[in-house]
Amino acid sequence: MATSDGWYLIGPLIAVGLVGFLGAVFWRMGLQPTGSTGGEPDGLSIFAECEDYGLLWPAAVTEDPEIADEIRRLLADAGIRATSATRRDGRVSVLVFAEEVEEARRLAQS
Repeated sequence: MATSDGWYLIGPLIAVGLVGFLGAVFWRMGLQPTGSTGGEPDGLSIFAECEDYGLLWPAAVTEDPEIADEIRRLLADAGIRATSATRRDGRVSVLVFAEEVEEARRLAQS
């Protein structure tokens, strides 16, 4: 095929058209990019809902990291594995596995 008759442009034009079509479909579905404006995110945002810790559940939430460490030590003495995570609002969550969350909450309240 000779390069002078313009057939070499068909592949790139199809690719650009397909990307544009998919972009329009995703835009219509509401999958717009969300920018961090400091307030509530607009559109679809994966992390806009609640904080997700995977298999771990919050057993206690406190403002002071030292109190969170004390709770972790108390749970460790009871044989419950625990870790802590700082939330977006600055508070500290003590996290345990789901099957131990009730016992951990009971121990943390006492």
